[in-house]
Amino acid sequence: MNKNIIVINSTERINGNSSILVNEFVKGASKNNNVEVINLRELNFAFCKGCLTCQSTGKCILKDDIGNIIDKVKNADILVFATPIYYYSISGQLKTFLDRMNPLYISDYKYKEVYLFTSCADESSNAMNIAIEEIKGWISCFNGVELKETLCATNTTNPQDVKNHIDILEKAYKIGNNIK
Repeated sequence: MNKNIIVINSTERINGNSSILVNEFVKGASKNNNVEVINLRELNFAFCKGCLTCQSTGKCILKDDIGNIIDKVKNADILVFATPIYYYSISGQLKTFLDRMNPLYISDYKYKEVYLFTSCADESSNAMNIAIEEIKGWISCFNGVELKETLCATNTTNPQDVKNHIDILEKAYKIGNNIK
């Protein structure tokens, strides 16, 4: 049975390392699933105001592009987050996006699996440990959801450096291809 996969790509670089990882994942996952990539750089959205109106209405009061995304995320079987690592953390764009997903907390969301793809200049995959904990923190707000797998492309300072890491690209493809 095909799964509905939503990929949230938070890099600002169109052909950057995180985007290249996403593209490889999508190549593998698209064989057996419906995959949509949402590039946060293409959206217009503001910070969460913390008003908590969404906790009673299920809708955000802010009128921007996130309103069109919430239902897509809610109805996905699988969520994939892709982010460059900035100062050992997820990008600000991804953090703002996750904050804006607050209406999902009271909804009947479908997703049960989350994947995290990162790229970083650091040479150690430990550079993504804080990012993993941040994603786990978000996941912990949703019953029955788990972080299935993570992938970190290290030593990727410049755009497209990940192309020199064939093993990482193959792993991204394989992760996607294994989702059935």
